[in-house]
Amino acid sequence: MLLNKILRASVRPGVRLHNSSAAAAASSSSHSSSGFSFELTDQQKEFQQLARKFAREEIIPVAAAYDRSGEYPFPVIKKAWELGLMNSHIPPEYGGMGLSNFDSCLITEELAYGCTGVQTAIEANSLGQMPVILAGSDAQKKKYLGRMTEEPLMCAYCVTEPGAGSDVAGIKTRAVKMGDEYVVNGQKMWITNGGKANWYFLLARTNPDPKCPASKAFTGFILEADTPGVQIGRKEMNMGQRCSDTRGITFEDVRIPKENVLVAEGAGFKIAMGAFDNTRPPVAAGATGLAQRALEEATNYALERKTFGRVIAEHQAVSFLLAEMAMKVELARMAYQRSAWEVDQGRRNTYYASIAKAFAGDIANQVAADAVQIFGGNGFNSEYPVEKLMRDAKIYQIYEGTAQIQRLIVAREHLGRYKK
Repeated sequence: MLLNKILRASVRPGVRLHNSSAAAAASSSSHSSSGFSFELTDQQKEFQQLARKFAREEIIPVAAAYDRSGEYPFPVIKKAWELGLMNSHIPPEYGGMGLSNFDSCLITEELAYGCTGVQTAIEANSLGQMPVILAGSDAQKKKYLGRMTEEPLMCAYCVTEPGAGSDVAGIKTRAVKMGDEYVVNGQKMWITNGGKANWYFLLARTNPDPKCPASKAFTGFILEADTPGVQIGRKEMNMGQRCSDTRGITFEDVRIPKENVLVAEGAGFKIAMGAFDNTRPPVAAGATGLAQRALEEATNYALERKTFGRVIAEHQAVSFLLAEMAMKVELARMAYQRSAWEVDQGRRNTYYASIAKAFAGDIANQVAADAVQIFGGNGFNSEYPVEKLMRDAKIYQIYEGTAQIQRLIVAREHLGRYKK
């Protein structure tokens, strides 16, 4: 894997890294003496350039075709896996590179620049794996994370239901303990990689008492996708990110061995929610990558298209619009990088993660819409790239917690600081 070679090259001979990734160590050693810094390390720049090159040479040329067909982009995903651009956060002891959240976000932004449908398919692995990374036993990590680094497999985060999206506490899927197994019945919906996953992180209610608090009512499981009783629904054809595989999944008397429980019965809700602090920064990075692409497409078009005898970029109305777009992209990037940095410092980043996710998601939509406006009639046509960007952007205000839920979280965290 090329990314692994970059990682090894950045570590001095004879240096042994303990309890942290080589990436995090290289990054922190570079900045420890200078304090607050916006400069990327040489290694981070290499990560970024590798992902940037891959997006432009492997993703962009095929993105429109995958958008039209809705076909799953496995050939592209396989190439990304071969280069080490997937599963970068899996700890080294399980075959991964153990990159910091910040470094992974740099890669995510570049992949999203190429196509957020492809990027979301890749990023869904991060979300599916994160509960196992955070709460799995050594045996669970070796079995389920280890296989992801041995071959290009996908996994999925299986939580959302037809009647329970943002209201995770409203989940109806039940798991009943019977001897050494749990029997699961229920239905999930809008599961990214649902039809391609090798295994799922599954959240189900194990305490039937409706008065039981969410923090004790749900249990997290690792479920093999080919387990009898798992029924995978049809691929949903969505507004945007069409090559990403999104499906409903039904469970009928699905048996899960007790050794596939994460931590213990009743610990699932905290595990599922804890994963978001780690995965919302990359989602915000993806939204930023889309916004950057929209800004660049609009800028290049504005420097070529002429009206009234001059390029439209010279008209104040357009130049001011581009200025607003540029400001928003820069601020979205700073927001996701701060939220990722907080994770890497070992601090609870809920406040910053929700700010980044909400802001970058909104910005992606605003900047994509403005890009269409700058393209005018051409922007409304599928022969130009910005209409796809506008369609792809919308989901960033919905998945992994809606824009409104993020504001509830930010308000709660903000007010909590003053109430104390």
